[in-house]
Amino acid sequence: MNSDLNLLTMFIAVAEAGNFRAAADRLGVTRSAVSQGVRRLESALERPLFNRTTRSVRLTEEGERLLQAVSSPLKDIAAVLEATLDSPESPHGLLKVTATSIAERFLSGPLIADFAEKYPHVTLDVTVTDEEFDIVARGFDAGIRLGEVIEQDMVAIPLTREQRQVAVASPAYLARHGRPAHPQELTRHRCIGWRPLPETAPYRWEFERDGRAFNVAVEPQVTTNDMLLMIRTSLAGGGITFGMEETFRPYVERGELITILDEWLPPFAGFYLYYPSRRTVTSKLRALIDHVREYR
Repeated sequence: MNSDLNLLTMFIAVAEAGNFRAAADRLGVTRSAVSQGVRRLESALERPLFNRTTRSVRLTEEGERLLQAVSSPLKDIAAVLEATLDSPESPHGLLKVTATSIAERFLSGPLIADFAEKYPHVTLDVTVTDEEFDIVARGFDAGIRLGEVIEQDMVAIPLTREQRQVAVASPAYLARHGRPAHPQELTRHRCIGWRPLPETAPYRWEFERDGRAFNVAVEPQVTTNDMLLMIRTSLAGGGITFGMEETFRPYVERGELITILDEWLPPFAGFYLYYPSRRTVTSKLRALIDHVREYR
């Protein structure tokens, strides 16, 4: 059989994504190109690899066997090719990074802009998400998260100094509803909450006093996964919201928002750039590590 390796790459992408459109988006080609490529592979093998419906595709038994047989060898080939072409003097290629939406220092712009200027042959692909997952399984080179949620088998490089969460509200809201003196009083206030995903519960606001940590299950009147919406609603007098101090700092400095309950919110370990310890560090990843260290 003389099928080229691109057909196997398309097959693996469809098998992992579960549909042709998502596989096409991952590969940067059209849906019809992926569909035709898979059909060519099935024709060459003279057997169906997927059971297709209007909503999804599922591997046949033959497809399962092929996936198990080819996925690891193709990944090994890609790794060997990357290592062969890798050059410490001129980092190049695609560098995939996932970052939490609250990593203000990484996402604010200058760090990424300066990296792009310094390493013009590295294409930086940043996915901003608060979903927690195995970055290796998802094909990412590195991630940006708070130190407390990073797995112990990862290498972690500090990106920031200690961080702190704050509760904030507009002067107008506090004038109308008063200023809570204890975190438990938040349950009697209008709160603006955050959740990472639609199916998860709103984040429980965390506090600490005299070494004793606890959280408050506020019942937000407004809940969202978008920090900008939280800020805008709070600025408009919509209630008390909660998040990273760096995110709210410009508004606090201008007097548009006021921090409350500060004595209950001590600092904690900050954000880290992390990557798998078992993976050889490529020159493009080494470039990002060095850049982060210089920025810090």
